[in-house]
Amino acid sequence: MTTYVHTVVIGTGFSGLGMAIQLRRDGRDDFVVLEKADEVGGTWRDNTYPGCACDIQSHMYSFSFAQNPDWTRSFSPQPEIWDYLRRVTDAFDLRRHIHFGVEVTGARWDADEHRWHVTTGSGTGTGEEYVARFLVSGIGGLHIPNTPRLPGIENFEGVAFHSARWDHSYPLAGKRVAVVGTGASAVQFVPRIAPEVERLTIFQRTPPWIMPKPDHAMPAWAKRLFRAVPGAQRLYRNALYWMLEARAIGFNGRPRLMKLAQKVALAHMRRAVDDPELRRKLTPDYVMGCKRVLVANDFYPALTRPNVDVVTDGIAEVRAHSVVDTAGVEHEVDAIVFGTGFHVTDAFDYLDITGVDGRDLAKQWRAEGIQTHLGITVAGYPNLFFLLGPNTALGHNSVVFMIESQIRYVAKAMALADRHGAAALEPKESAQARFQSDLQRKLVAGVWTQGGCTSWYLDSHGVNRTIWPGFTWRYWLRTREFDAEQYQLHR
Repeated sequence: MTTYVHTVVIGTGFSGLGMAIQLRRDGRDDFVVLEKADEVGGTWRDNTYPGCACDIQSHMYSFSFAQNPDWTRSFSPQPEIWDYLRRVTDAFDLRRHIHFGVEVTGARWDADEHRWHVTTGSGTGTGEEYVARFLVSGIGGLHIPNTPRLPGIENFEGVAFHSARWDHSYPLAGKRVAVVGTGASAVQFVPRIAPEVERLTIFQRTPPWIMPKPDHAMPAWAKRLFRAVPGAQRLYRNALYWMLEARAIGFNGRPRLMKLAQKVALAHMRRAVDDPELRRKLTPDYVMGCKRVLVANDFYPALTRPNVDVVTDGIAEVRAHSVVDTAGVEHEVDAIVFGTGFHVTDAFDYLDITGVDGRDLAKQWRAEGIQTHLGITVAGYPNLFFLLGPNTALGHNSVVFMIESQIRYVAKAMALADRHGAAALEPKESAQARFQSDLQRKLVAGVWTQGGCTSWYLDSHGVNRTIWPGFTWRYWLRTREFDAEQYQLHR
């Protein structure tokens, strides 16, 4: 079966829902949103591990056009954010456009039709085809769990799962648990499970920099004020934006500022950890910001519990009931939880997108490196748009701000194509090359490259394909208007 529409949007996280809302605002009804799950929410639907919460204040990590005066905390937990996305979906009447249980398996550009042919899969192996003028990817970078293939893991007789696929049917109380990784997820769930397990062994490869988390319950008077005076919440949101935006200065070639922040982080650790050996294990040897900076108040105290061990030796082998580290020490465990993050730069290896003259996007990016214009469009792939695509993630502010800039840009591109009677548009190779040159020049000077670490921001060649360098307001300026001179129009 084939369905013909104006636009196909993939995913129902912040990006996909935001694009759908923009299309509705522009008076378009002839679009579909394809979602492989049975509910909206993206990463906030999938990540249900204990303690899951946002590390950006919720009054900023939300749509500017759909403010929520009732956030219970400054940093809201996952169930509350997921509930917010479901309420936004209903408030903007998006469900009638969403096709649930539909997983996109590939997309092919037909140059004669000037249309994208989007293929989907189903449980029987056959799927519906969608033919669309525009294709918008809202899948983001945090949707493919990165589960390392440990030697001998196939022999493990206990339970093993990734934090993004938390097994709630398996109670951890009274169990011996190994946690692999100390990233953003582990920092949140370790304090929740540590008091209930018999033994918790944390395998740490690289310690993160952790800052105090200024979290607090939102007072009742503030919620009443925000409900009665929406402008007051907007002022609060603006204050949060500029406070967070100031952090970009340290990430972009200002190492002295990061050194000051490191002192705050080290003092934060010293207040919680008395053991000098544990402090040594937890002290990073790279400049803050090179890897993702985390915020937590309860992680360090959890590590000082008598039933918690931090192991800095690597994992040599997994046996039926144990994990053996590279020092030869065998740790008996009943369960292994992987807090090892996601495929980010290599997530594009899973794409099956064919553009002009049969060019394969995944192969092209593997061979040449990820190249886009503004992180949104790609030369040789007309009418294709990425939301929160390459080099538009952030380390200092809310990515929802970036998403809103992008959905407005995409809407302007569609409107321009209509005004000019163009069947398709794509960025010129020269415009894309200039953007990439300017981008990488700034990234090389930043802490992500100069900080002395290896992070998931970098691709296999050590090039940062993830982070936007500098201020988000500069990105807003770059995307505020659609510059037709940077594009080829196919009539």
